[in-house]
Amino acid sequence: MKTITPTLAGTACISLLLVILLGALYRGAATWLVTVDWVREDYSSSAFIPLIAAYLVYERRALLHRAPWSPSWLGLLPFLAGLLLFWVGELSGEFFSLYLSFWLVLVGIVWCWLGTRRLRVLLFPLFFLLAMFPLPNYLNTMLTLKLKLISSWLGVWMIRLYGLSAYREGNVIDLGFTKLQVVDACSGLRYFIPLLVLALLLAGYYRARFWKRALFVCSVVPVSVLTNGLRIASVGILYRFFGPVVAEGFFHDFSGWFIFMISLGILLVELRLMKRCLPEAPQAEVVEEREGGETQMAARRWPHQVVVPLFLLVACLAAATGIDFRQKVVPARSFNEFPLEISGWKGSRTAMEQLYLDSLKLDDYSMVDYRDAGGRTVSLYVAYYGSQSKGASIHSPATCLPGSGWNFEESGAVSVPLGDGSRSMQVSRAYMHKDGIRELTYYWFPQRGRNLTNTWQLKLYNFWDALTRQRTDGALVRIITPLYDTEGAADAERRLQAFSREVAPVLARFLPQ
Repeated sequence: MKTITPTLAGTACISLLLVILLGALYRGAATWLVTVDWVREDYSSSAFIPLIAAYLVYERRALLHRAPWSPSWLGLLPFLAGLLLFWVGELSGEFFSLYLSFWLVLVGIVWCWLGTRRLRVLLFPLFFLLAMFPLPNYLNTMLTLKLKLISSWLGVWMIRLYGLSAYREGNVIDLGFTKLQVVDACSGLRYFIPLLVLALLLAGYYRARFWKRALFVCSVVPVSVLTNGLRIASVGILYRFFGPVVAEGFFHDFSGWFIFMISLGILLVELRLMKRCLPEAPQAEVVEEREGGETQMAARRWPHQVVVPLFLLVACLAAATGIDFRQKVVPARSFNEFPLEISGWKGSRTAMEQLYLDSLKLDDYSMVDYRDAGGRTVSLYVAYYGSQSKGASIHSPATCLPGSGWNFEESGAVSVPLGDGSRSMQVSRAYMHKDGIRELTYYWFPQRGRNLTNTWQLKLYNFWDALTRQRTDGALVRIITPLYDTEGAADAERRLQAFSREVAPVLARFLPQ
């Protein structure tokens, strides 16, 4: 019986074409991944994931060679889903969509080209590749905040268990003789990610049923949280004897590595105990062999299952580079002309440092601190983008403010009556606190005649309007007022409600509709 196998020259040619096409199509996403995301300390270890995945494929080369080669049209399912996500990410300016798109397109091509049986051999390396992509910003911020709070609670419990008094307010631990703030660097995320990657790798070599391997990987969460709580407790206990040196510099970094090694040791012990206490019945390795008497015949033509994805990639690349989906819209008036007096509110303009301007990549902005007749302040910040794209789009306060140490409470949407009260405007609202300072913030996203309140809406309408209107211009409006000692939360709420009603018609004169 004869079987068809790809020639070495054909394989090399297809591989080269795929590398060129994928490199050109995802050039922007790959550049951002390497120069921005992998530079972040929480995800610096992700740069090794492609190398590890390549080794895993190399390790399976014999199994791959013995498995029958049968190109499959089923690979078009993830491939087409990946192309759809590409356009969502490209037009909305969302990098995580592009990362996921690249992975789905890669899986789809491998499935189309090599077939279902060979795909099974490569399944683990392909899934392992997902670990090289960072979490979306909103998930990263939420996870960091949760880990900080849980680790702080555990740290306080352990300090009390030792015999010291400790009181926790949010992520601040009051020891009586000093206060310790659990910042993002102490959340445990920095070694939770590499610990999770190592657990996935160990699970891949762990010959056991799926539920056992899944249980082992999931155990990373309690192990890392517990050990990070121990790290925070040790800082609190040792602070009494050695002072602030234990919470900063070399000792702080060394304790992180030390706790990481303890966590890894716990996982290795756990894996050994699982093998001993939950043994698997010995199983013979099942390898699909070609039937006896089979002879291999080199394929003289590229299979249609490969030609179609290649053609679609070329078409996608041509559309992405040849069609301008975004027209830059310049506002009728510069935001430098934004009035300093609005219905009795008198303001003073402030400038943003060049460091932040370079990071935000906005086209125009206004920062004004307003005061009412009683001296109460409201800070207004408007950031305008004439065209939103990858790496140059609106940053939500729900991500940026918690990332800079502010804790959000009671966040949600509220309605602001406008004019005579017959119309209203939806805005996002959140109470936030940091270092004993409490503030109330409203923010919303005016986008081409729409008023949006969350990032999901923002990305969705950016995609749709780029496709149908060739526009992605928009703005972020954020107002903040402090909660003064002599007033309650309701007073701050009324102040922002009143200011929002007055500033909304002024903003309409500056923002394109």
